[in-house]
Amino acid sequence: MGKGLGALFPTELKTPEASQKESPQLSDTNAEENKRMEAPQEAEKERAENSNPQGNEGASQVAIEDDEAIDVIPKEMNGIAVQQIPLHEIQANRYQPRHEFDESALEELKESIVQHGVLQPILVRQLPAGKGYELVAGERRFRASRLAGLETVPALVRPLSDAASTEIALIENLQREDLNAIEEANAYRNLLQNFGLTQEALAERVGRSRSHITNMMRLLKLDAHVQEYLANGSLSMGQARPLVVLTDAALQREAADIIMARECSARQAEELVKRLQKRAEETAEAKEAESPGETAKIFLQEAEDKLKMFFGTQVRIRSQGKKNRIEIDFSSEEDLNRILDSLLEKKSRLLEDKKAALRQFSAGERFTV
Repeated sequence: MGKGLGALFPTELKTPEASQKESPQLSDTNAEENKRMEAPQEAEKERAENSNPQGNEGASQVAIEDDEAIDVIPKEMNGIAVQQIPLHEIQANRYQPRHEFDESALEELKESIVQHGVLQPILVRQLPAGKGYELVAGERRFRASRLAGLETVPALVRPLSDAASTEIALIENLQREDLNAIEEANAYRNLLQNFGLTQEALAERVGRSRSHITNMMRLLKLDAHVQEYLANGSLSMGQARPLVVLTDAALQREAADIIMARECSARQAEELVKRLQKRAEETAEAKEAESPGETAKIFLQEAEDKLKMFFGTQVRIRSQGKKNRIEIDFSSEEDLNRILDSLLEKKSRLLEDKKAALRQFSAGERFTV
């Protein structure tokens, strides 16, 4: 791939029967085609006639003065018949990588279509079991045609797999630079995860370097709020890329807010991230030095609870680095003697248990006590 949409499609003419197995050449935007076809005469505002459903007789026309007419939509493109397909039979592309559309640009395209018709066919694929068609390329023309109230739209029908449909939709948007960074990254991830492509194969097919694809997909590690900033243009690629190294989502958001507020350059964003990283590391080290680890805390708490049960009074274990102590509360001299007796009794029991263990061991005639 990597040679544009034209590389997907044949150049030789085919019969109508064979045309269903070949790929169409996709053009640039419909709006650009509309501009090239416009003439200064007021009579041009008359709406073009749609071609017949089979696409084999006649074509859409633009009226010019003296009632002369010229063909706008060809009967065939690269041997594939152009058909007029009802809009209600066409579903949106489930793999469409683009999710944000400029409403004002769509409105302009709608007005152009109202006056001149759809000058460039969209690309669709037929769905199984008579479920209609799915859009592959030409999302803006499709949406604007619905806004214009058209009942049918000129289309090229191709038998395409899910992978091919996704690939064509992505390439069309990449060539026209219609995708924001997050949409592009998600499209790459979709092709890699759902269709078994390697990054090397994907890079070749879409005409991008492997490092470009890797860097774009790293943006998906950003917090959802930061991704939205990048998608809507609040953050540039240069400003957002350094944030990927911050693993904490809250820290990413903090950095993004500072970058936007100060209108930082890409270099300034990198320096800010380094400072925030250093601050986070110093904070973590300070917390670790202030108190024992989580495992040590659990052990000390369990030991404290056991001592409370044994002595029947409040017991506290203090741990401060190498200085550790046990505090045992007593209410009177009598209470203190009780605690001491408990300690001595415990010691005596431990000695007796040790002697019993030794006697049992000596019964094996290994040695005598």
